[in-house]
Amino acid sequence: MSDLPHIDLPRDEMVRTARQMNLPGFGPAQQAALHRAHVLVIGAGGLGCPVLQSLAATGVGRITVIDDDTVSLSNIHRQILFGAADVGRPKVEVAGERLRELQPGVELQPLDARFSPGTARELLRDVDVLVDGSDTFATKFLAADAAEITGTPLVWGSVLRYRGDVALWWSGPGAPAESAGMRDLYPTQPDPDSVPDCATAGVLGVTTSVVGGLMATEVVKHLTGVGESRVGRLRIYDALAGSIRAFTVARDPERALVTGFGEYAPAACAVPGGAEGGVAKLLSLPSIDVREPHEKLLRDLPQPGVSLPVSAWEDDPQRALEVLGGYGEGAEVLVYCASGVRSGRFVERFGPEAARRGVLLHSLPGGANEHGVDVEV
Repeated sequence: MSDLPHIDLPRDEMVRTARQMNLPGFGPAQQAALHRAHVLVIGAGGLGCPVLQSLAATGVGRITVIDDDTVSLSNIHRQILFGAADVGRPKVEVAGERLRELQPGVELQPLDARFSPGTARELLRDVDVLVDGSDTFATKFLAADAAEITGTPLVWGSVLRYRGDVALWWSGPGAPAESAGMRDLYPTQPDPDSVPDCATAGVLGVTTSVVGGLMATEVVKHLTGVGESRVGRLRIYDALAGSIRAFTVARDPERALVTGFGEYAPAACAVPGGAEGGVAKLLSLPSIDVREPHEKLLRDLPQPGVSLPVSAWEDDPQRALEVLGGYGEGAEVLVYCASGVRSGRFVERFGPEAARRGVLLHSLPGGANEHGVDVEV
């Protein structure tokens, strides 16, 4: 190897990535930049798994991954680092094993914890890029604020159903003049129960791999300077059309930069005022399950309710009225779904008619995800 220029790369790593260094504009200097880089990935789920896999394989030398969840059977169709034998194990533990197989020399820090305002500054102290692979509004806004407070470049992604969004944000201390942060696109956190999550709306597994690959590519471009790395460029991927649209998000000159952490509301879990006794009272009521049949295979209430899927009553309201007709006057009935969104819609639509029949409907906030138990396979 005496004929090679001096670069800070172990010989095994140069051999492992030799084909990559044959790319136009991508040589030993770019590979060394990846090897020196430290990337923090929030979430080892549908987006985090392909991002982590790609970053380790590409040659990022130091990776921190933070996630406090364990592997479940329903994860595996989209979380490509896990297999059936990993069910019940901490995600970061399994992910760490897979990443070391890809790149034995990687410096890996798996954190079985939540990304929180109390730890965010310290975690980002020497990070070159923050990757947000989380799946909740609360964490996404927290990650965006942490990145802006510390001036850390943020590669951000989201996925739902057949669509995925990807962007590079960079704002705050040390950011370039032409900068933009996530809050320039989404100034305030929406009501967490106003938009369906993956458990409610579904997600195509391969879509997460495509979006995760796009996110990893943004990380590589930013770290190496290869290609065009544009802050504020939002890409929207449509899996069914096979298309990617792009928009540029400009910095809002009227928006003050974030300098401190605020409140990051999780999914609503407050109990409606009409149900005295709280959740325990709700769970003791006769119930109606408005999820689709396949969802019952994953998680359900300890005492499952009558199945009345959205697909059965949305276009045929008479089906719902027939079920409600089975309850006597003075009855209270719990309606539940995965997270509380669809059950809330059911109560809003049929609550007045139920009340005229002397039946009081309650939607279960947080749904089966919050208050149910895993169904044994």
